[in-house]
Amino acid sequence: MPNENDASNQDFTLPGSNIKKSLAILPCFRKLRRQRLITRIPSPETGLPCLAHLQCNNPVRAIHKYRSMTQLKRLILGAITLVVLLLLGSSLFSSLNEPQITDRLQLYQTDLLLQTSELQAIPGSTDRLPTKEFLLGKDPIGTALEQYQTVRKSAEANLNQLQERLAQATHKLPNPDKGIAAAPTEPATPAEQTKQLQVTLQQQQALINQLDLRIGLLQAAQNKPSDALKTWTGLVDRLPDTADLTATAKTLIGLWSEPPRILPDVEQQVQKSLEGWFRDRSLSRLYGLQQRQDALTRLEALQQETAQKTLVRLALVSVAPVIGGLIGVVMLIAVVGQWLIRSKQPQTEKENYAWDVPWTGETIWLVLIVGFFFCGQIVIPLVLGSIGIDFSGFGTRAKAFYTLTYYLLMAGSGLLVLYLAIRSHLPLPEGWFRLTGKRNWFFWGISGYFVALPLMLAVSLINQQIWQGQGGSNPLLQIVLEEGDPVALGIFLFTAAVAAPVFEELLFRGFLLPSLTRYVPVSGAIALSSLVFAIAHLSLSEVLPLAVLGSVLGFVYTRSRGLLAPMLLHSLWNSITMIGLFTLGSGVN
Repeated sequence: MPNENDASNQDFTLPGSNIKKSLAILPCFRKLRRQRLITRIPSPETGLPCLAHLQCNNPVRAIHKYRSMTQLKRLILGAITLVVLLLLGSSLFSSLNEPQITDRLQLYQTDLLLQTSELQAIPGSTDRLPTKEFLLGKDPIGTALEQYQTVRKSAEANLNQLQERLAQATHKLPNPDKGIAAAPTEPATPAEQTKQLQVTLQQQQALINQLDLRIGLLQAAQNKPSDALKTWTGLVDRLPDTADLTATAKTLIGLWSEPPRILPDVEQQVQKSLEGWFRDRSLSRLYGLQQRQDALTRLEALQQETAQKTLVRLALVSVAPVIGGLIGVVMLIAVVGQWLIRSKQPQTEKENYAWDVPWTGETIWLVLIVGFFFCGQIVIPLVLGSIGIDFSGFGTRAKAFYTLTYYLLMAGSGLLVLYLAIRSHLPLPEGWFRLTGKRNWFFWGISGYFVALPLMLAVSLINQQIWQGQGGSNPLLQIVLEEGDPVALGIFLFTAAVAAPVFEELLFRGFLLPSLTRYVPVSGAIALSSLVFAIAHLSLSEVLPLAVLGSVLGFVYTRSRGLLAPMLLHSLWNSITMIGLFTLGSGVN
């Protein structure tokens, strides 16, 4: 066997197929060429240099160099993977302490129901309002009281859990009074976790206080003033005298006491602390006690106008998803029936949905870990944080622009890593990263959205029972729910309906799903890519529903063979969700 010195003077051609499989996919290939250990020679067929025809000037040294570079690359990738896994686990664990937005959505919808309950038929007419009764039921105030009490009970249970976790975290700290600074890329320290728990606990307590204020008004509306006074008195007892809710609770106690007591600046306090139906109910009580008939008439006219507008919003957020879900059930039954028919066909007649994958699992891992998680979740936040600008002190438009900028940087870095990882395989085999595909992408995108509706509804009900209001949610949802600036909402909508679908579908459906078909069947590739897609959103409570949505996206892509279909489905889902949230929030506010 020749040693390195003997081989240094030998020139021979290595088999192109082997060298292409082993070296062409490696970033170190260019380094070997620069050191003149491997050179490309003209192809006998075309006369042009190509990867399939390589000349090795020093084969032993080239092999040693190849092995050392490969080991170094894998060592670096392993270290990055460890950092990413630690950060990923820390983020998922911290989401356990964060409340979901589900309860807040239910209360917003309940508030719309209460506003619509004030809608009355035309004076002098005996006609009833069937649409109102269909949406609200026979006792909307009683239903609203039950929902508020259910959410209050869930919030109190979450508060008790947070208090227990805070006590355990404080007990583990060597010095609870001193925070420990951590690097931005490291998982949260015990001191930081304790601080986060304290903030979450305060938010949960504030939610309970707001709920008690409104529960008392619902009890008063059901002619249960004693229960209402008891609820408000308990709120006053546990709050400091300087709190705004304390003054509001005392104001409501005075309005519903016997005899009533009207405190100074009652109307201003009600206008400041309450909104929607709860504000109108309190003002109606105040104007009645003050015998201000003109103000009461104007208030009732405003309530009728608001109720009519709210009825339309309520139909959009309640009836439209039901109709879409029914359409989705029919389409889902058709898909299952078609699958059963195809399953009985001979194996030779079945369509092969797998892709021809030219790279290995190491490339897949490189793109996910380095391109998406490391660059997107660690490097870019670290770079933006080093600028020293605190966007929380700016307005909502600045936050929206920051969100869009961050997402575009994350998408750009991820796609750059993806291109660098697969460029040695260009041109790619047929079927990779096609936009239109073999079938009508518009039909598959719309159909996929309708099929996803009943599936996501069923999974959401199961998910709600599993997490009981905890597990975190996308913070963007809460911002959209409470935001009224059209410019900020437009930026958020562009981020969610355009930027996110394009990037995520290119990465998770365009690259990850087909790549996995090299090792698992198409169904397994859909499941695995959907799970990674769900985990990438860093919220435990969203893993199950997002995995189901990812499965629908993967199914649509494998059947349509074009990325425009899942992009359209993804865009429809995000945009309609945001429009629904904005409709709820604007209706209540």
